[in-house]
Amino acid sequence: MTRVDQFESVFRSASKEVYHPTSVPVSRVHLVTDLEPQVADKFMGRLQRFLSVLGKEVSWSQTPAAEGRDLGGLLESIKSHKPDMVCTYRGLFSSSWHYPYSLGEHVDVLTQVAPCPVLVVPHPKDPKAARHVLQATSQVLAMGGHLTGDHSLVDWALRMTEPQGNLCIAHIEDSQTAERYIDAISKIETIDTQDAREALLERLLKEPREYIESVARAVQKAGIPVRIDSDVGFGHRLGEYRRMINHHAVELLVMHTKDDDQLAMHGLAYPLAVELRQTPLLLL
Repeated sequence: MTRVDQFESVFRSASKEVYHPTSVPVSRVHLVTDLEPQVADKFMGRLQRFLSVLGKEVSWSQTPAAEGRDLGGLLESIKSHKPDMVCTYRGLFSSSWHYPYSLGEHVDVLTQVAPCPVLVVPHPKDPKAARHVLQATSQVLAMGGHLTGDHSLVDWALRMTEPQGNLCIAHIEDSQTAERYIDAISKIETIDTQDAREALLERLLKEPREYIESVARAVQKAGIPVRIDSDVGFGHRLGEYRRMINHHAVELLVMHTKDDDQLAMHGLAYPLAVELRQTPLLLL
């Protein structure tokens, strides 16, 4: 390594992303259901209690089932109401909520086309939904992909966490991918494999840990009454996030789903959204 390369490595290592809180205004929430009017109103009341963290000044609206069945009409309805958040449930206008294979056509489209975050909750008729579902948002998990610098994820997760509640910010590096890189490094004669392994694994977790620490400092400095926890490590991502949800008794999972390079929900987001059937999801 040249001295210039060494200097650049030291410089880049010292450069850190630091979190700065940004308020997330939520004044209009829009509900989409396929329920009869009276049942839909009752379900809206349940969601309003669940989302009490948003405050009492929030204006609620909904798309009637007859209007929302057509996807084009549904999207036009959402566009006209200009909500800050859309609420719905898996299997909307579908029987797919019976099966752990899909969110349903309407929800798939909503999560990618809606101009605002979409809250997806278990189907109101699902008998397997956990007892704590839609009771509170005092235990929130933010799932980071490329976590460092992902300020909007943290902003929304904080906005959804009740005062005195816990926000766990998680980052899991895929262990199989890391091992594949280490295996490739082991075949390069000029690199000490053990040193490279230790340095690589440490570096992969160092930045997300430091970023979460900056979140905790910023939240404390801003006087936001939310406790920040972290869960950073290696493993099989899907299994690790399942573990976290159980371990932290998560009441809401917040994650990004949009990708500028593709139309479908990106990366790990879709299998998680499909499989975590009893966990409310805020999809950004």
